[in-house]
Order: sequence, then C-alpha cells, then structure tokens
Amino acid sequence: MTSTRQYKVSRLLQKELGDIFQREGKSMFAGKMITVTEVRITADLGQARVFLSIFPAVEKDSFNKTITEHSQHIRYELGIRIRHQLRMVPELQFFLDDSLDYIENIDRLLKK
Repeated sequence: MTSTRQYKVSRLLQKELGDIFQREGKSMFAGKMITVTEVRITADLGQARVFLSIFPAVEKDSFNKTITEHSQHIRYELGIRIRHQLRMVPELQFFLDDSLDYIENIDRLLKK
C-alpha cells in the first residue's frame, strides 16, 4: 500500500523522467520513442523502479545495456530538476514494460 507521499513523489519522478527521455532520448536511444509508464518508489523514498515502454520494440539485452550505460546521467539530470522538491534523489532501476506486447498478443489470439 502506497502512502500519499509515495504517490506524489512517484508522479513527480514520472513527469520529470518523461521529459528527460523526450528531450535526450533521441541521442541515447537512436530515435526510439520512450514512454515512462509507471514509477514505483519504496517507503523510504530511496529507490525507484521505473517501467519504460519503447517504440519500436527493441531487444531486451540491448535495451538493458544502453540504459545501464546512461543511468548515471539520467539520475544526474533528474537531480537537477527535483533538487528543490526532494532532499535525496532516489536510486533508479529501469525495467522494460511489456504490457503493450501482452495486450497485442491477447488481441491477436482473440481475433483467431
């Protein structure tokens, strides 16, 4: 169960990370469109799990490698943006959100 503070911080992180990926995602991910679908934050606000949706879909291994290379830069940019709202920038963990692929698969199976 998330508290009101966790909810507000997760929405703030989702908004700011979405803006960062929109502005700098072109150079990091070679023109792929990245959407921050969800952010889950721990109770102590120390770690955030960020779920990303990428279009067009990429291989999971290449995505993990690329996001790992750029994670410190993303966290730095996030820290600049939220420095007046939060005391500490949470550690970011990125995950590929495959819910759209799951929905497309179910839709394809229902049409058969």
